[in-house]
Order: sequence, then C-alpha cells, then structure tokens
Amino acid sequence: MSEDFYRIRRLPPYVIAEVNAMRAAARAGGEDIIDLGMGNPDLPPPPHVIAKLAEVAAKPDAHGYSASKGIPGIRRAQAGYYARRFGVTLCPETEVVMTMGSKEGLASLATAITAPGDVVLAPNPSYPIHTFGFIIAGATIRSVPTTPDENYWRALDRAMVFTVPRPSLLIVNYPSNPTAETVDLAFYERLVAWAKANKVWVLSDLAYSELYFDGQPTRSILEVPGAKDVAVEFTSMSKTYSMAGWRVGFAVGNKQLIAALTRVKSYLDYGAFTPIQAAACAALNGPQDIVETNRALYHKRRDVLVEAFGRAGWDIPVPRASMFCWAPLPPALAHLGSLEFSKQLLTHAGVAVAPGVGYGEEGEGFVRIAMVENEQRLRQAARNVRKYLLSMGVNTPAQAAG
Repeated sequence: MSEDFYRIRRLPPYVIAEVNAMRAAARAGGEDIIDLGMGNPDLPPPPHVIAKLAEVAAKPDAHGYSASKGIPGIRRAQAGYYARRFGVTLCPETEVVMTMGSKEGLASLATAITAPGDVVLAPNPSYPIHTFGFIIAGATIRSVPTTPDENYWRALDRAMVFTVPRPSLLIVNYPSNPTAETVDLAFYERLVAWAKANKVWVLSDLAYSELYFDGQPTRSILEVPGAKDVAVEFTSMSKTYSMAGWRVGFAVGNKQLIAALTRVKSYLDYGAFTPIQAAACAALNGPQDIVETNRALYHKRRDVLVEAFGRAGWDIPVPRASMFCWAPLPPALAHLGSLEFSKQLLTHAGVAVAPGVGYGEEGEGFVRIAMVENEQRLRQAARNVRKYLLSMGVNTPAQAAG
C-alpha cells in the first residue's frame, strides 16, 4: 500500500505555518502576542446581518441542504452589487455562482478546468491558493511578476513564446495579496486584449474590492467591454462586511467557466448554510454604510502603522489598498531572511507578521503586515519593534536625533 500520495508530494512545507505554530505556542504560554500575521478581521458584521442570520436560523425548515450554486436571492444580490458598483450587467442564472469564500472558488475552478500538464501563469509573490490550487489539480506554474509595469507585459509575452505547452490560464489579483498593488481600468483593457489575442482564460481575484484608500476606487476586469468572453472574477464578503468565518464568496463572468465551476461544485457540496446565505443577501441589499466605515477604519490604521513603525526605525511603504502592508526587511537585518526575521520579531517583540517567502520566492526580503489590530495595539507593536531593533544594533530615528 503506497503512502506516497501524488498531490501531497507536490506541496512544499507551508512556511507560514511555522510562524503560526510559534504564535499559538506563545499565546498558550500566556504571552501577549500582537497578531499582525493573518488577515483575520477583528470587526463584527453589521447588526442587521446578524439579526437576519438568527431570524432565518430560527425557522424549522431552514436547516436542510441548501443550493450548491447559491440560492436565487444571493445570486441576484451579487448581480445587483456589480451593477451598482461597476456598471456591469450579470445574469444571476448563468454568470453568477456562490462559493465558500473566494479561496474555495478558485480551488474548485482549478479542479474543473485544469488537466495534468497544463501551464498556468500566476503572480509571484501571490496568495498561496493562486498557485497551489492549480498545482493540486495537476497544473504546472510559470511565474510572472506582480508589479503591473512594462516588465509584466514582457514576462507574459515571453511565457507565450517559450513555454510548452502554451499557457492556457492567467491569474491576476489586484489589489494584490500580499503586495497591496493596484491597477487602473487601462491595465484591464490591455489585459483583455492580450488574453483574446493569446487565447488565454483570465481569473481575477478581487477579494479586496472595497478596501481602497485615498479616493481611488478599485476597478473590475468585467468593466472592460468583451471581458466576459475570457474572464471570471472572484469576490468575497470576508473583508468588506467582516464576515471572514462565514465563508461567502462569488465567481462571476464567463458563462462557460461558471458552468464548469457550478458542475464541479454540485459534486462537492450542497452550498452554504441557508441562514448564512439569507444574511449575506441582507448585507448586499441592505444599508452600505458599514463598507465606508470599514474602509475609513483601515485607512486610519494604515496611517498609524506606517507613521509609528517609521518612528520606530522601520520604513513601511504606504499601501493604496487592501488590509496589508508589504514591508521590506529593515536593511540592517535583511541578511536574516523573511522567515528568521519573522520568528525573531515574534520571540523578541511579541509581534506576529507573515514571512514574505511564504508567498513565493520573489517574496523573500519582505513580510506581510495585516492591519487587524486597533490603533492602540499598532502603536504598542511599533514600540515593541523599536526595542527589538535597538537590541539588534539598528539605529532608530530617535537615536539619530539624539
């Protein structure tokens, strides 16, 4: 009996889990750990959403199997969101499917459309499911940059010329997790034209659609005329409505890809708990002030984090979107590498961050910092970081001024 499982063999050790295990052990030992590692919102969903969950859950007939692709109401609500937010018309029956969060949706679509040996273009660094969802399905990954500059387009063109077999699929993720980079509509217009010319499907992960700052709203690839010929887009309610544990996401766009995803999901699950779907409808259809409130809160946290960490001696680039900062290691400590630096920060500063190498080899030299603690805790984290940097012989601004 073989214990050498093919798909498990293709998965490397999950380095982020190493830091997570250290964090859990430290907390179990009574240590106060400021957790900026996992993008787990610390805010509650809107009260009317929780009330709707309780109301529907109290009904005796609400506890049976639900609909794998989502009840009609939730698919109509998501189509309504796209119409209001992006001016995009979607058919709830053929162009919308509910997923168990965008992560499950990407993995299920990978299962539906990927054959062993297929080549998928994925950004590096990127959120792990963007690569490993397709690796598990048997695909081969060719990395392309995350930064949407001219080098990005050159990398796409080189991939089409020099890869055998030719890539059939491209993953894009803006605002990016982990790098927080953003793109404008002109980028998507160029991308749709490129995808059509090269006969490549595009999967767009728009999980952070509503966490944008400085008055620059994020754009959807589906705003481009003809984008639905080649693209599917994934969104999530996790960050927008602080519903991460509810696992509510969507895939929308190309009918052929949506049909493939819907069919595979029909074999794998019976859909989310019906009261959760009803509550998600309430979130999408009801008052939207929570969206602006959350955006303003993360904006303030961003400013506090960047300012406080900068005074502590660690310069953090200002993200334009998402709930993350993508921070280069302090130059004097770059030799440690992102994993060892993250371990030391946890051990000596009581601050958990995610090592950049966990998002791909191009993430080495960076850490991802999640803005999931309040402003007071962020300032405390900065004070702890400053003490750690001083202990490592790193000059801080306060020292230099003195």
